[in-house]
Amino acid sequence: MNIISKIQRQISTNPIIIYIKGSPEFPSCGFSAKAVNILLTLKVRFAYIDILQNSEIRSELPKFSKWPTFPQLWVSGNLIGGSDIMTEMFESGELKKILEQALSQEKKNVLKKTK
Repeated sequence: MNIISKIQRQISTNPIIIYIKGSPEFPSCGFSAKAVNILLTLKVRFAYIDILQNSEIRSELPKFSKWPTFPQLWVSGNLIGGSDIMTEMFESGELKKILEQALSQEKKNVLKKTK
């Protein structure tokens, strides 16, 4: 599987995924720490990819997303942005709504598959 296909699969199979430097427990930059803290504050389940451990993703994701920096938050297959955008959306309440919708939709999709 080529790296773009891998990125597309990660984004499409996770309703909320964030590409960060480090891990949620040990972020390796302030921007990643800020972004993860927002998600943890909202108490949502999310997947993450440590781009420091995945050099191909680190080099190819900015080309794919047309977003040059990390972290990158993806929700329901759509790029939301980095920590500054996340902070603005968190403070306005918009991010919580988007994340809850994504998780609600995922739950509906799982229920459809099990019927």
